[in-house]
Amino acid sequence: MTGRGWRAWIVNKKFFVWERPLLNSDLAALGDAAPKGAILGARTHDLEMKEALLRSNSKIYFTTPHFDGYPAVLIRLDKITAKELKAVIEEAWLARAGKRAVTEFLRKQC
Repeated sequence: MTGRGWRAWIVNKKFFVWERPLLNSDLAALGDAAPKGAILGARTHDLEMKEALLRSNSKIYFTTPHFDGYPAVLIRLDKITAKELKAVIEEAWLARAGKRAVTEFLRKQC
């Protein structure tokens, strides 16, 4: 749980995925483009990966000024497939997990 009572998933004592309802400042920044459904925040490996996801599908991935300079995207859960969501969550986990856990996970994938 986060300090605001939202659910968060943690690895290596770090958030990698979390519930992220839009705040008033987000709504003001997004205006009419603000999504209405459930939203999940997901850590990305770096800012380049964030930008790649944002460019890949703007109907699914978006950001707000709150996340400027921070490697994370927001995800419209009603627009993403289960398969793509699983991949994003795995990548978020890989970005935050310790080296030993990552090595073990990747070894099992081969």
